[in-house]
Amino acid sequence: MPRGYYCPPCYEGWWPCNESDERYFLPAQQRLTFVLVHGSWADAHFWDGVAAVLRSRGHAVYTPEYAGHGKDPNKNVTHAMITKSVVDFITKLNLRNFVLVGHSFGGTVIQKVAEQVPDRIKRLVFWDAFVLKDGESVVDEFPAQMRQSFEQLRASSMDDTIMLPFPLFRDFFVNTATLDEAKQMYLSVTPEPAKPLFEKLDLKAFYALSMPKSYLYFYQDNALPQGEGFGWHPHMSIRLGQSRLIVGDGDHFTDSRTRPVMLAQKIYEAGRD
Repeated sequence: MPRGYYCPPCYEGWWPCNESDERYFLPAQQRLTFVLVHGSWADAHFWDGVAAVLRSRGHAVYTPEYAGHGKDPNKNVTHAMITKSVVDFITKLNLRNFVLVGHSFGGTVIQKVAEQVPDRIKRLVFWDAFVLKDGESVVDEFPAQMRQSFEQLRASSMDDTIMLPFPLFRDFFVNTATLDEAKQMYLSVTPEPAKPLFEKLDLKAFYALSMPKSYLYFYQDNALPQGEGFGWHPHMSIRLGQSRLIVGDGDHFTDSRTRPVMLAQKIYEAGRD
């Protein structure tokens, strides 16, 4: 293979890789720095497979953990505390010129992070993520029945958290997975702090920012039911104004585990110049 060129990795038959066929040689990838922010009912390990793929291609990848998640036993956290966790991570490492990626609830986190460190960010990427309007909370974007279910789960907890029942997780978060894959992924699901999901966020500063943005939408993502006035795309994505749209075939959680190469490529496509 000529120096300075690469052959994209084969995945699911999407790319007819053949190292001896120059038709499939592409210019070497632009090396990027990614900061990947996970969503609810997950922690930084959500990104392990994707981060490994991106690093193998020469990118720098960081996966901050935020308050109330991972090994943090304190579930009594606020959205501001979560945002501060990510901002502190970025400033402590003095990260600059990076692509900030938010998944699901992580979209609201990167909205608030962008307000605080806009000069450090190269591009924002929302992957099936909430893009809240000024003054909204995450649950404001739920259909009435879904919101009622979450309120009931919150009320039944002893520590103001919400734990996803397996049937809900299976149908809405890992709908393309096999049953065995779904059960394995459910083992890593832990109760989610409820308060940040119900907090209304002041996002005036976010909507005054002018930085490149992308939305990555997976067709089979059913975590937020699609319908009039709801859903990921175009309901959320259109709020970004001028932005890049990248689409893929997948659901909310499964592909981070089962197809990290595909997901890493989609994130790269959303984040590159």
